[in-house]
This record gives sequence, structure tokens and C-alpha cells, in this order.
Amino acid sequence: MMVPVFDSAEPERILARDRWFVVIRDKYPLTEGHCLIIPRRAVVRFQDLRPSEKGLLVDWIGWTQGYLGRTLVPAPDGFNLGFNDGEAAGQTMGQFHFHVIPRYRGDVP
Repeated sequence: MMVPVFDSAEPERILARDRWFVVIRDKYPLTEGHCLIIPRRAVVRFQDLRPSEKGLLVDWIGWTQGYLGRTLVPAPDGFNLGFNDGEAAGQTMGQFHFHVIPRYRGDVP
């Protein structure tokens, strides 16, 4: 599946999708289960999302956390949620993407 700016997403990395977003496992995960939520249309920055897409993004964040909580063993103790908005903020891809990163007590010194 082609996702704007990202390489073709291998089918085994795709967890879910709809007309507007795709949820994929990160190709270079920081932790087991690290996922990206990516708009299926070309969108560079958060403010480029339509208001309806911003609402759907929140729904997909909740879905992804629930999915990871049900499928990872052990279940995560928490999550890092976020995105880098613009090159000055560390955005390295020219396509908006939101990170959902499972975390565990004591996994960072």
C-alpha cells in the first residue's frame, strides 16, 4: 500500500485503515508495537489536516492504544503519543504522521 512520502507499506505492517488514515507498525520501532497513524492523502503539517480529520485522528489514537493493550504481552504500562510538526521540530518526513509508542515501567533509566 502506498502512503504519501513513506515507502510502500508492506501488508504485514498494516494494522488497520479506512478512507482517511492507515495505522502501520513503525519500520524502525523505538519499542515493540511502535505504530504510526498516517493520513492517506498528502498532508505535511498538523494544521493541514481538516477539522474532521483531526477528530478521526483522535479516534485512531484510541483504537491503536486499545489494540496494543489487547495484543502486546505484557500489556504496556503507558504510551508516548505525539508528532514532530515541522522541520524545526524534528520532522524528518514530508508527511504528517502520529506516533503511538508503548512504554513499560523501568524501560528507560
